[in-house]
Amino acid sequence: MALEGSLILLGVFFVLLFAGVPVGVSLGVAGFLVIAVEGLGVMALPTNVWTGIAKYPLLALPMFVLAGLVFERAGVAIRLVNFAAALVGRRAGALAIVAVLVCMVLGGISGSGAADAAAVAAVMLPAMLRQGYPRPYCASLIAAAGSTAVLIPPSIPFIVYAVLVPGVSVPALFVGGLVPGLLAGVALMVPAVMLARIRGFGLPEPDDDRPPLWQSFREAIWGLLAPVVILGGLRSGAFTPTEAAVVAVFYGLFVGIFIYRVLTPRQIYEVLRDGAEISAVVLIIVALASIFAHAGSTVGAFDALANALVGITGNEVVMLLMITLIVLVAGMLIDAISIFLVFLPILIPIATAFGWDLTWFGIVLTMNVAIGAFTPPMAVNLMVTCKVAGCSIESTVPWVMWFVLAMGTALMLVTFVPELALFLPRLLGDL
Repeated sequence: MALEGSLILLGVFFVLLFAGVPVGVSLGVAGFLVIAVEGLGVMALPTNVWTGIAKYPLLALPMFVLAGLVFERAGVAIRLVNFAAALVGRRAGALAIVAVLVCMVLGGISGSGAADAAAVAAVMLPAMLRQGYPRPYCASLIAAAGSTAVLIPPSIPFIVYAVLVPGVSVPALFVGGLVPGLLAGVALMVPAVMLARIRGFGLPEPDDDRPPLWQSFREAIWGLLAPVVILGGLRSGAFTPTEAAVVAVFYGLFVGIFIYRVLTPRQIYEVLRDGAEISAVVLIIVALASIFAHAGSTVGAFDALANALVGITGNEVVMLLMITLIVLVAGMLIDAISIFLVFLPILIPIATAFGWDLTWFGIVLTMNVAIGAFTPPMAVNLMVTCKVAGCSIESTVPWVMWFVLAMGTALMLVTFVPELALFLPRLLGDL
């Protein structure tokens, strides 16, 4: 039963996936076929779908999606760009550093890499092109910088991971992701500046004035305060992660309507509509994945695969590298949430067998997924930035591989020095 069910489950899923069927549909169909063929009770499917999404922490997901859209439309990005430019000054590669910094700050608001990459690309691309940055370089850098959004809290993948893995708290993941997220951002700045100086682009034009520091700070302060409000409220116990998402939405609406005065009733309607569409897609995937998870756990497919992987090697380092490679390749093809839904039932038993800390493990997996989000051929972030920049994904390969190498170095540090991710949660009592 286990062998036959495993072959049907994974075989049908990957055949449908590579045939271009949406991930959610592939998960649901594969799970349904296993349940039907093995006689596991088709009538239980509605209950499985309901229990898959009826989880309190998942309420935060649509709210953080909405918060990211609100801040994007409220004009926060351009003000953050001006402030970062005032801080960095006029030097070779300055705009590259600004792009990374702004993506990191926006990541502390929305938790969505693709949304942050799109917002920063739209704002920064004209200025970068004027200074001679190649379009493929801009697309590569901003796609890579946008991926830090899933590490710097709040993070939508962290919320999904905490829902799927019992005993792991959202606050611990949020706090634990801070240092790895900052490491990833700093790592990306190194090749960004080196490439600009070696290739001779990114030199400020003579008539480019440095924005006034104090004035740009005053304009950007409301955007800079958003991560402070969200994380400060969480740390003080003023609200839960789910309530923090709601606070972020209302804070963004307040800034956009009353401070910057750019959000009109029509724009608010569009933000609500787009947020509902994005959230619905994600939650449909989660609901259909619950069928896949129920089928796999019932026939023993996930335990069998986990045991098979553990049987390949008992070496902890080799196993970590194998998992890294598997998740990285998967990240090139599908999004972070889908990866967690598919692979966590297999990987968590392995992590438990080796005695790994599950909070650290979640952060390491998320870093892998973040790298995959800007690694060709089907990287989500890279697709977004290439569309904005007007270049092909193929043209980014000579540039993006430098950023993959840089963020991969940060990943190896966090992988083999777990305290980089765990010391803050321990210090603050979340572990």
